[in-house]
Amino acid sequence: MHLIDIGANLAHDSFDDDREAMMQRAVDAGVTTMIVTGSSDASNLRAAELAAASPGLLYSTAGVHPHHASDYSDASDGQIRALAKRDEVVAIGECGLDYFRNFSPRDAQLAAFRRQLQIAKDTGLPVFLHQRDAHDDFVEVLEPELSHLSRAVAHCFTGEGESLGEYLAMGLYIGITGWICDERRGKHLHDIVHIIPDDRLLIETDAPYLMPRTIRPRPKSRRNEPMYLPEIVKVVAEARDQSVEHIAKITTENARRFFSLPACG
Repeated sequence: MHLIDIGANLAHDSFDDDREAMMQRAVDAGVTTMIVTGSSDASNLRAAELAAASPGLLYSTAGVHPHHASDYSDASDGQIRALAKRDEVVAIGECGLDYFRNFSPRDAQLAAFRRQLQIAKDTGLPVFLHQRDAHDDFVEVLEPELSHLSRAVAHCFTGEGESLGEYLAMGLYIGITGWICDERRGKHLHDIVHIIPDDRLLIETDAPYLMPRTIRPRPKSRRNEPMYLPEIVKVVAEARDQSVEHIAKITTENARRFFSLPACG
């Protein structure tokens, strides 16, 4: 089984003591490619450095998460544009809107989101999107730009059937995380994941967050890792009444197409 984790925060400091061993555990579990998420000025640079040091195994994104939108500056914009020219950087983002916590004011979030969509339009790179409790504004900003964007994925989708249908109608890919493995918060996602067409489904761990709660025996550490991606594949396969092999095949093909990755990696 060859899997691609489309979103893992491997620049996170929780991996500083065992990053190489963590990556090897992922490879041993069949995760042959990982996209390292960039979400701030510092993590963008670190993610690109990690990807450059492990060609074929790691790639990265470059963007500013809505939590950090207040810090978005001309320098941030310039950094993302410079990183976008590097072979290992395969998407713009994580970018979008998060009204759940409003760590940055909404006006700042909207401005940063629009500027990053402009970078994606200018570079032709796909967009790695974040949305939480901001659906209406998210759609209002994104929809007029879609015809000018190459591709876009709703990363870590946790919404309801109505928003899923709207995102699919807009042409978005859908990223599914271990949220679907959470019997407390993810049952609705388990019930609607079958709606996603085969050619629009992507999988991700969002490590070190969102440890799949269905893993048995339960890991001693609460830190999520890419090696647990097969658990997400298993739960998605069950929910869609498809085989694990089928989910592995289509999500790998979709990820290679979405990020323009080489056939082997």
